[in-house]
Amino acid sequence: MTALLLALLALPLAGAAATLLPALGGRRALWLGVAVTGADLALAIALAAGFDLHRPAAMQGVTNVAWIPALNVRFHLGVDGISLPLLVLTALLTFLCALYSLKKLPAGGSERGWTGLLLLLATGMLATFAVLDLLLFFLAFEVVLVPMYFLIARWGGENRGPAAFRFILYTLLGSAVMLLGLLLLGIKAGTFDMTALAADHGLGLSRGTQVIVVLAVGLGLAVKSPMWPFHSWLPDAHTAAPTAGSVLLAGVLLKMGTYGFVRVLIPSTPLGMHTLAPYLGALAVIGILYGSLACLALVRPGAKGDLKRLIAYSSVGHMGFVLLGIATLTATGINGALFANIGHGLITGLLFFLVGAVKDRYGTADLDALAGAGADTGAALYGRLPRLGGLLAFAAVASLGLPGLAGFWGELLAMLGSFQPAAGLSRPTFLTLMALAGLGTLLTAAYLLSVVRRVCMGDPTVESPATAKAPALADVQGIEAATWTPLVVLTVAAGLWPALLLGLTTPAVKALLGGS
Repeated sequence: MTALLLALLALPLAGAAATLLPALGGRRALWLGVAVTGADLALAIALAAGFDLHRPAAMQGVTNVAWIPALNVRFHLGVDGISLPLLVLTALLTFLCALYSLKKLPAGGSERGWTGLLLLLATGMLATFAVLDLLLFFLAFEVVLVPMYFLIARWGGENRGPAAFRFILYTLLGSAVMLLGLLLLGIKAGTFDMTALAADHGLGLSRGTQVIVVLAVGLGLAVKSPMWPFHSWLPDAHTAAPTAGSVLLAGVLLKMGTYGFVRVLIPSTPLGMHTLAPYLGALAVIGILYGSLACLALVRPGAKGDLKRLIAYSSVGHMGFVLLGIATLTATGINGALFANIGHGLITGLLFFLVGAVKDRYGTADLDALAGAGADTGAALYGRLPRLGGLLAFAAVASLGLPGLAGFWGELLAMLGSFQPAAGLSRPTFLTLMALAGLGTLLTAAYLLSVVRRVCMGDPTVESPATAKAPALADVQGIEAATWTPLVVLTVAAGLWPALLLGLTTPAVKALLGGS
């Protein structure tokens, strides 16, 4: 297990270094990316197969050696029931993005540059979920910013420069404050070891210190999550990013923020989290409603809404459910948050792949133009690209939380956690938040079904220049099918068999909560 975890992190880093070799130019670089990420996915699956399911709360595959003795920083790695699903999800999405790049690499740079940045991004994402030292966590958390910035700035679409700049500006400012909070926590507690901090449950830290730590660290995590009102970088970044960038941004990078709340703040600063939990819950629910209303505004006829931008705003709402579950400070709510993390990664990753395919074919993601693509026959994707239309409809109903699919259980458990929050939290407040979140689910269903109606069925009242191009378009192709099928299968599997994830996370979450 130890060797597997070390190899999981070292392999993409070595692959990124290999792209510096001039001999690995052109499509050979893309095939290198597929080979390295495929091997990394195999390692992640082997790690999951070797994981002791009888001890999901215990750290396994542990490496713990001195790294910077003067600062008491250790190279400490490990995996438990909370981090294992995120490691597998990250390895899977990275491999699928590398595979999809074989079909069409966005214009803007070389194949070597694309592959090197993708593998460096993978290293940072995987390390974030595996490290157990506060400063290592911060380092891994920041490593992902540089490659994602260049993926957007070099290979992105319209307005990619301003979008990439806004992304890096917001996340760096949030991270600067987060670093101060992590340093305060480590110095006051006398250790940067995350397992020791979790075992102490805030012992020796005053309530005031814990509140300051939660505010500082939470700000950096909130920007990445993204929590309203720190979300405004996200729609621009998603709209401008290439397809693979959008998939990894939504599928993994947003989870790094919510993972930090669960891994760092809840066990290490319980009093601080308890003090600020109602405010976190309120901001989460505002995000749910705001994201849904923004999507409804984008999807209405004549609004010239962009489909990628709509899915970006939907992520603000969906991640609001994750933050609401965390704010309940209960095993039920936090398990719901962790389940919703995985469900959102699978479903929204699939959605961004599909929207990228639609944009490649029609040359636009404008909702009015796509609805007008079926103006002559009353059928857009269903009539001309039935497989792609069917997949888009499937992903949409999964995203709205249809029972039996991966989007259902996380949001349900987050609201159940709000029904009976942790002791000492105001139950009337959280019941109100639960009711408002329930309203958010209705709004989510409204805009996603509107997307299906307009894009998949078409709108005969809308004229579009895309109509003439539509008959010649090709439906789902080989690499696309290979890329999307695992996400479809896992979305169904997680929805029908939630114990697959909950059996891993529940004991680990109870341990982080002090056994309650």
